[in-house]
Amino acid sequence: MEWDTRLIHEGQDTDPLTGAVNVPVYLSTTFRQSSPGVSKGFVYSRTGNPTRAALERILAKLESGAGALAFGSGLAAISALFMSYPAGSRIVAGDDLYHGSTRLLDVARTHGVKVDFVDTTRLATIRRSFTEGASVNLLYLETPTNPLLKITDLRGAIAIAHRGRARVAVDNTFASPVLQRPLELGADVVVHSTTKYIGGHSDVLGGALVARSRSVLERLRWFQNTSGGVPSPFDSYLMIRGIRTLGVRVRQHAENAARIARFLNGHPRIARTLYPGLPRHPGHATARRQMDLYGGMVSAEVVGGRNAAMRVARRLQLFTLGESLGGVESLVNHPATMTHRDLPAAERKQKGISDGLLRFSVGIEDAEDLIDDLRQALS
Repeated sequence: MEWDTRLIHEGQDTDPLTGAVNVPVYLSTTFRQSSPGVSKGFVYSRTGNPTRAALERILAKLESGAGALAFGSGLAAISALFMSYPAGSRIVAGDDLYHGSTRLLDVARTHGVKVDFVDTTRLATIRRSFTEGASVNLLYLETPTNPLLKITDLRGAIAIAHRGRARVAVDNTFASPVLQRPLELGADVVVHSTTKYIGGHSDVLGGALVARSRSVLERLRWFQNTSGGVPSPFDSYLMIRGIRTLGVRVRQHAENAARIARFLNGHPRIARTLYPGLPRHPGHATARRQMDLYGGMVSAEVVGGRNAAMRVARRLQLFTLGESLGGVESLVNHPATMTHRDLPAAERKQKGISDGLLRFSVGIEDAEDLIDDLRQALS
C-alpha cells in the first residue's frame, strides 16, 4: 500500500463490537480478570490501555519496527530511553540537539553515565569517539537537527556504531516516518515527540519510542511502565486522528518550506538560510539519499543580530511567535531567547546558534501568503 492509504488503514481495523471506523476511547483505568493473573491483555491503564495499544501498533507499522511505546510527551520517551542505560554506560550524542534532550543527558551524567557530544555530521568524528576512551553503549542522533538543521549520514553512522557494538537511537521528530525511516536504515530505536508532526494540530502532547527488535522493545517497556509517563486514552485517540492526515500535511509542510527557503536564501536582510533542500546546504546530498522530502523546518540568520531578529519576529503576522513546531499553523522561534536560552551565550556561539537566528516551523497555509508576511517583516 502507498503511504496515504497506510496512514488511514494500517493498524486501524473497524471496531468488531460496534463497527466504528475510529478507534474507540477506552477510559477505564482497570480491567476485570477472569482469575488472578488471567486477563484479556489489559490489567491497569498505566501498563496498557486498548486505545494506547492501537496507537502503538500503528506507530510500529509506520516505522517498520517490532513494536512501539507511547508516552505522555517526547521528553518522557527520551527519559525512558536514557534511563535504560545504567551508571558506567557511555552515550555519544550529536552536538546540535533539542535542548530538552541535552538537559536529560546532563541529568544522566549525575547518575554516572558518561556523555560525549560530537559533530555527528562528520563520520570521522563519530569513528574517533568509538576508538578513544571507554566503549560506547548508545549513539544518539538527530537528523535534521534542532535548530541548525544539520544532516547526519544515518547508514554510515549506524555502521560505525554497530561495529563498536553500540545501539543507535534516532530522533525522527523533524522528518516523521513519511519522510525518513531510520529503522529501515539499521537504527535500533526511533524517538518521536508526537506532539509535533504526528499529532499535527497543536492540541495534544505525546512521545514515542519504536524499536527494531523485540528484546530492545521489552527492555524499554519496563521503563515505560515503571516511570509511568504514559498518554491518556483520549490523547492516544487524538494522535491516531493526527496520523490519518500525516501524509498530506507533511508534504504540504515540505513544499511550503522549500519555497520559503528559496525566498530567504540570498535575501539582503538574511545572512544565511539553513534548509537541507537547498543545494548549497552541506548536508543536501546526504538528505537527498535518506529522506523523501526535506521537511517543514527552516532556520535563517537575520542581518543585524538579536535586535533585528526580534524585530522581524514581532512584525510577522501569520507566523505565530511560539516554541513548538509541526502544527498546521506557521510558527517562528528565536532560539537564543526561547528554546535554547538555558545554554550559556558562549556555548550557543560555539554551536553556531547566533543571536540573529530564527527558526521557522512552516505550516500548511498558502505559501504566497507566508512569503508576503516574511517580505513585509523583513522590509
